[in-house]
Order: sequence, then structure tokens, then C-alpha cells
Amino acid sequence: MRFALACLLAAATLGAQDRPIAFTGARVIPIAGPEIPSGTVVIHQGKITAAGGPQTAIPANAERINAAGKVIMPGLVDSHSHIGQVEGADSSAPLQPDVRVLDAVNPRASSIRRARAGGITTVNVMPGSGHLLSGQTLYLKLRLGSKIDDLLIPLSDGTPAGGIKMANGTNPRRNAPFPGTRAKAAALVREQFIKAQEYQKKVADAAGDASKLPPRDLRMEALSEVLSGKRVVHHHTHRHDDILTVLRLAKEFNFRVVLHHVSDGWMVAEEIAKANTLGCSLILIDSPGGKLEAKDNRLVTGGVLERAGVNTGFHTDDGVTDSRWFFRMAALGVRAGMSREKALYGLTMANAKMLELESRVGSLEPGKDADLLILSGDPMSVYTKVEQTWIEGRKVFDLANAEDRLALTGGYGAGGDGALMHLDECGGYTLGLDFRNMNLSGDLD
Repeated sequence: MRFALACLLAAATLGAQDRPIAFTGARVIPIAGPEIPSGTVVIHQGKITAAGGPQTAIPANAERINAAGKVIMPGLVDSHSHIGQVEGADSSAPLQPDVRVLDAVNPRASSIRRARAGGITTVNVMPGSGHLLSGQTLYLKLRLGSKIDDLLIPLSDGTPAGGIKMANGTNPRRNAPFPGTRAKAAALVREQFIKAQEYQKKVADAAGDASKLPPRDLRMEALSEVLSGKRVVHHHTHRHDDILTVLRLAKEFNFRVVLHHVSDGWMVAEEIAKANTLGCSLILIDSPGGKLEAKDNRLVTGGVLERAGVNTGFHTDDGVTDSRWFFRMAALGVRAGMSREKALYGLTMANAKMLELESRVGSLEPGKDADLLILSGDPMSVYTKVEQTWIEGRKVFDLANAEDRLALTGGYGAGGDGALMHLDECGGYTLGLDFRNMNLSGDLD
């Protein structure tokens, strides 16, 4: 019976790409415009082909799904997460730009299934913040798949999309060779960027002549990508003075930056706005603790940054906030003075812009990827559940499916990272639960 059900589900999913699907009658929150009380969203071959009111044209051969009483909105974009049992740099040096989380993500981890259950479709997977630079991050689509290649977002040159993770403040302050003071931390960062500039110049002066090229240096190559603008810096920073240090370094070396956490962002909102960053990615918690530098964290930060004109998004930092409860972040922002529109924008388009994926994800617009959610009610309500998650026109989470429901609600077997997605003989995915490896730990940074 289980095999037969998996085959039926697989057939329905695969067919969704060949035949248009029209969701009708739902309250549609497109993010790109005002909410539509009774809207229609049409998807075909992995893309959104139409999103509008009840008069929206529907292809004659489309499968129609009556979504009356439901809410449809874009898939959520998490700009800072640690799902997939990700690992980064080791203790050998404070800056390790050559480290790639691409080589350390477990695509079968239960945390990825939980993220789908929470409506997250695109995510920036990062190493931790115990280093000044802990490695290259990875932007993923949470498609069904058993290999990391199944989740990658390729750039035009074929390389996987991602940024680089940096941090300052108390996290990287340790015994040598790590810095013991904030001033030394900035000095070490400045030293490495100057070396990268010198490396860039040698490569440019060689003009393609292999005999004149410097010895290949993976660390300098990664920093050169930051200096050339190919790779965005995702910077962990909390205290007001640490935030300004990041802005100072970004201006000095002309790199693009997203500020993460910014606990004291409400104190320096105008300075952030003037710096023309890609934005601030916030984590809002109502039970703060654990970090002295985050003692002045305020729920009002989202509203203060919004009014200053800063592109403001949210992140889970999973497991600081479990990926299943990402909507709660926006609700806390609204409670503390953020507008509803910008709070929902902060779960979607704001983060898409920070990852420079706004042409593909973050809103329901024709031509964008068919990443969408079907919700049981308003996204700001604690009683609302994600009923379905779709990525590129394929359903990757369905609350009506018992195994998917387990990922959302928890229970025996839900937290085991031995619970794997298997590609079965009919081309569909079934869930094989293995209770031997029950890893419930999270990377709390």
C-alpha cells in the first residue's frame, strides 16, 4: 500500500510540470502588490505564468485546484540558517575563506524536512560564527533530493550561488591565533583583504600568461570574489560599535554586505541606511539571553530600520528559531511597530534581495520560480499551518501526508537525522525512518 501511494504521489508531482496548474479562489498575497481577496495563481513548467484576480486567464488544459478559504503566498526565503548539519572552519586560524559548506551539508538531514514544513523554499546555509571568517555559504532550493547537487542554485558560470560568512564581536575573540580584542580582529581582517588586493593585481598583471601567474591560493581566490563583487559578505554582528566597524571595512574595501542579527541596529539605523548595504537580516526573540553583546536587542528594531529605509528581512538562525516557526518572526516585528506589508516582505523579497535572487524568488510574479505556499489561514496567526509547500512547480510538503505531518508536528522519529528521502523504483520519494541516529542539537549562533 505504501509503495502504491508513493507511486501515485510521484506521478502527480511529475505531471505537474507538463500540465499547467491553476490555484483558484484563495486569498493571494503576491508581495509584489496588494493582497487579492479571491485570486488565481497559474504555474507551468516550474514557473509562475499568471497571478491575479478571479478574471485571470486559465489555460484550457490546466488542472484546477480549488483553494477557497486558503491563503497563497510565495515560498519563504531564509537568509541565515544552519540546517543540514552544516560544518565550517576549524580551530587552526581565525580566517578561513577557502572552506566551503558545499562540502559539509547533509541533504538528508531532518532539519531540511522541517524547513520545508515551515514553508521555507530558499535558504542561505552558513557555517558558524566562531571565526572572523568561517567559510563560503551556500544558497539552496529545498527541492526533494538525496544529493547536495539536487539543491544547488547555479550561477551563470555554473558555480553554485553563495556568499561568505564573517563575524565580529565576542564570538571570534579567543586565544591566539584568534584575536583577543576587537581592534585586533579588525586588523586581521584588514590584513587579509590587503593580501587579496595584491593577489588580484598579480593575476591582472599576468594578463592570462600562465608563466606570470602567482601560485594558486584558494584563500585569496575566495577573497578576490568578495572584492570583485561576485560573493556577498554575510556578516554576524550585534553591538552598535561592531556594526559600524563592519560598515567601515565594507567602505574601505568596497565589498557588498548583509548585516546579520544587528541587536543594536535600532541605535545606528541612520548610519546603516547611509551605508547602502544589501540590508539587515534580523532574528527577533522574545526570551533573549546567552550573549552579553545582545543585551540591548529590541523587538522594535524591524520597525526602526523600516522607517529609516533599510531593506529589512528576518532569519531563523536554525536552531535558535526552529525553521517551522519562521512566520512568528514577522508577527513579532508587527507587534513591535513594523508594518504588516514590510514584515511579510521581510520573509520573502527582502531576503531574496540579500541573496541577489530577487529575479527568481520572493514574490508571485509571472516568470519567477513557482515557489509557493498554501496556508490554512492568515500568515500572522499562531493558529495558521503550512498545508502545502511547492518548489518550482513540485509539491515538496503536504500536511495531508502522514510522513510530512510528522516533520511539522514532531514525535517519535521526527528528529532523527537518519530519516532519509529515498528515490524509489517509480521515481517518487518515500521516507525511510531510521531511529538509530537521534541528533537534536542545533548550532546556536
